[in-house]
Amino acid sequence: MKQLLIASTSSLHSGSYLDYLLDSLKIHFQNIDEIVFIPYARPSGISHDEYTEKASLAFSKINIKVKGLHESENPIEAIKKAKGIFTGGGNTFVLVNALYKYKLMDCLKTTVNNGTPYLGTSAGSNICGLTMCTTNDMPILYPPSFKTLGFVPFNINPHYLDPDPNSKHMGETRETRINEFHKFNTQPVIGLREGSWLEVKGQSIQLKGTLNARVFEYEKEPYEIETSIFLNELK
Repeated sequence: MKQLLIASTSSLHSGSYLDYLLDSLKIHFQNIDEIVFIPYARPSGISHDEYTEKASLAFSKINIKVKGLHESENPIEAIKKAKGIFTGGGNTFVLVNALYKYKLMDCLKTTVNNGTPYLGTSAGSNICGLTMCTTNDMPILYPPSFKTLGFVPFNINPHYLDPDPNSKHMGETRETRINEFHKFNTQPVIGLREGSWLEVKGQSIQLKGTLNARVFEYEKEPYEIETSIFLNELK
């Protein structure tokens, strides 16, 4: 049975890395003493070692050790044998390019579909959708494909922002960008606001956290869903 937490962000303004998720992570990774961390997204270009250390510090608070996937001589086998998996945020183009480069996309999909608990934040959540095409990131690399893991039957837009009526910014809003996406694609998109996440258990998909999510469906007006709502029927 699939077990995933798909979070908009790793950190809130009022807390340290992963702090707001720790209570849920205790349950999600219960009876697990070590997880594999996928550091490939590398926010701000930090090293894989630095990023893994950051994840290790957070998980030490719930007595879970973290091993960086980049440390393994055989990343495919490391994923297959993982007790739990965490993919951190950063640049989705960099992350997806690395997953294809190391031939990890299919292995990761199979492993998680077979029940290994998975946590994704930001870019690590983006890849849980059908494609990465609703990322907010700059295309600094060109991956072999935009197709991703498809753990949920829609796309995800992490860090979703509502239009600010007081802002002097004249560029496109996030909603405008997603509407542009729907001129060429038909799958739904979930706009996940900071502090919210999707909990996936088998075929069950439930919104968790403190804020509503915004749902965009092809040729329909966008609408809000409240926390605790299930999205099982969204296709």
